[in-house]
Amino acid sequence: MLALPISIVVSLALAYVLARLLHGRRVTMPLAALLGACILQGVVNALAQYYGVPGFRPLQPVTAVAIPPLAFLALGAAQGRGRTGAALHLLAPAFVGFCVLTAPQAIDVAVVAIFAGYGAAMLSALRSGADALPEARLDAGDWPPLVWRAIAASLIASALSDVAIGLAVFAGEGWLKGWIVSFGTSLTLLLIGGLAASRSIGPPVVEATIGPAREADVDGGEAAAERQRDAAIMTDLEQLLAGQKLYRDGDLTLARLARRLGLPAKRVSEAINRQTGENVSRYVNGFRIADACAAIEEGQSVTEAMLGSGFATKSNFNREFRRVTGRAPTEWAARERPVIGHSPGDAAARPPAHPARLTAVPDGK
Repeated sequence: MLALPISIVVSLALAYVLARLLHGRRVTMPLAALLGACILQGVVNALAQYYGVPGFRPLQPVTAVAIPPLAFLALGAAQGRGRTGAALHLLAPAFVGFCVLTAPQAIDVAVVAIFAGYGAAMLSALRSGADALPEARLDAGDWPPLVWRAIAASLIASALSDVAIGLAVFAGEGWLKGWIVSFGTSLTLLLIGGLAASRSIGPPVVEATIGPAREADVDGGEAAAERQRDAAIMTDLEQLLAGQKLYRDGDLTLARLARRLGLPAKRVSEAINRQTGENVSRYVNGFRIADACAAIEEGQSVTEAMLGSGFATKSNFNREFRRVTGRAPTEWAARERPVIGHSPGDAAARPPAHPARLTAVPDGK
């Protein structure tokens, strides 16, 4: 009977996912490269550890350390940093390859340092949360930074598994190495690959700038003028969202909003933060929830309201709905007469209120 090691099963599963994503054009090239590296590493692990094919054991650490740089570059693409200096990240696998040839005793230290270092660098780059990801779909709310943090944590966990292997060998329990590689490493590859395939960090939709270009630099010494500029940005932004109902576009991202306004994404994010105290995804999703509430009040089903307001997944819709209203969508639909910032008579004539102005009649009243 043919037996397949766990790492091969993981690679086959990830290959299927990658094929589906590429066929549907639902993955960016940096994320596709990260998935491909995870698939390759699973195959190399199996050939080296399970089948014992000569030549793959020294190759194992070299292919492994290609994963952290690819994860970091994929995050950079999601943050709009481009690929500047991407070639420098080839130094990681090149250095480990050099260690394989000249200093085998340094391999374990190098691998641990590379995985942990890139994981820490990714966590540092995500300190500003959702607004650090201008290419992330806004309907996903706060999930994109959480997914990227999970990928970073997986890299650090992989470094810890290498430390565990070293300790096992040092303690004379070398037989544990195969189990750690089979289960620990395979689980890490599956986690990284699965997270990389998440819809929350899927590809943005490219859109040309159609708004008027503005000066990006703001004089920090002119607080009043800065507030006026922020207010002007918010006025234009509200016209796009409430007037043109741009929030109903399920592929909307901060980068697309910024292109429509003719501004850098960071400038738009700063204006929203200062004017509302919210991040961009919460601000936009607020319009979507208000729209969904109005649709439910008018008799639409929860699913119709979800899709019509710009949400693509029920989990994101339910989470954001509860965050804004304090209730589940079904609970909101069961209420007698929710009030959504305007009278029922002018519901068709006016855009739905933003949740900052959304109020509701208490139950039973």
